[in-house]
Amino acid sequence: MDNDSDPRPLVIIDAANTVGSVPDGWWRDRHGATVRLRDALAPLAGLGLPATAPGVPGWAAVPPLDLVLVVEGAARGVPPVPGVRVEAAPGSGDDLIAELAADAGAAGGRRCLVITADRELRARVTAHGALVAGPRVVRPAAG
Repeated sequence: MDNDSDPRPLVIIDAANTVGSVPDGWWRDRHGATVRLRDALAPLAGLGLPATAPGVPGWAAVPPLDLVLVVEGAARGVPPVPGVRVEAAPGSGDDLIAELAADAGAAGGRRCLVITADRELRARVTAHGALVAGPRVVRPAAG
């Protein structure tokens, strides 16, 4: 399916920022931590995001969703799985996320939500019409 004409809302996840949001030892194995995040995201494509989570618009709580996990650095080799498209950034993950958000806005105003806590990235993607929510939406704090 051509992603420019995909009717599903786009949810872009900043993998590095989201993995790093919980101090669970991810720094010892960035690739493995990203694989675990990807696997935790997969069911959300068909379930929607938690409707009660801060920053989640109503449309992102209704499936199906087009989930895109943007990876960089040591996580570049993480493959996609059903429900989660993985995009490896050739350089900065933030640059690729901003580009994907801009493409969504240019594609007839496709609904787009970016998951990140990075303030600069939040400003960049909202300039393209994307909404933002924090990593806790998809990665609750370790208990």
